[in-house]
Amino acid sequence: MTLPAAAPAPTDLPAATDLWKPVLVRALAALVFGAVTVFWAAPPVSGMGWSGGLYLLATGLVLVWTVRKTGLPHGGRAAKALAAAGALLAGAGAAVALLADSLVFAVIGALGLGLAGAAELLVGLAVRRRSVLARDWIASGVIGLGTAAVLPFFIDLGPHALLGVAGGGAIISGVLWTLAGLTLKHDARDVSAEAVD
Repeated sequence: MTLPAAAPAPTDLPAATDLWKPVLVRALAALVFGAVTVFWAAPPVSGMGWSGGLYLLATGLVLVWTVRKTGLPHGGRAAKALAAAGALLAGAGAAVALLADSLVFAVIGALGLGLAGAAELLVGLAVRRRSVLARDWIASGVIGLGTAAVLPFFIDLGPHALLGVAGGGAIISGVLWTLAGLTLKHDARDVSAEAVD
């Protein structure tokens, strides 16, 4: 989903060699959480709270880290919106982990995912010609909004169903961010090789 190295976006040039790091960390967090949800047959409510909360917390913190690496102007609206969304998602994760309850997981988790998804979607659309991550933010935003919209309908089905919904979104976004991170890493290596030549 990321743009090729042949046409790097102007705002991402200063951080192009390091941008893959937070992207792959985000992918790893999503895929680990997704694997937990697939293989945990009967999670208790506390396990749902801690695993889901830590995933949301990690994703929020990595989103803030990614914004710092993108080269988006720090005072700009796009960077502020993504950083705020990351902070809100991290806060939602902390609440879900500490309050461990199906209703809290569904409502607070959905709010965090929905706000972060909306911010990623809007920023992705706004910077689609200026950032190599624009397409990835758009796709990730749609996934986050979809997960947030569906999550509250599974409250009565318990922790396994709630983790399944959240984990499904995490797996899809984890694959997306893995591809983006590997592409960015490959492109950064090409840029470094050209600089040496």
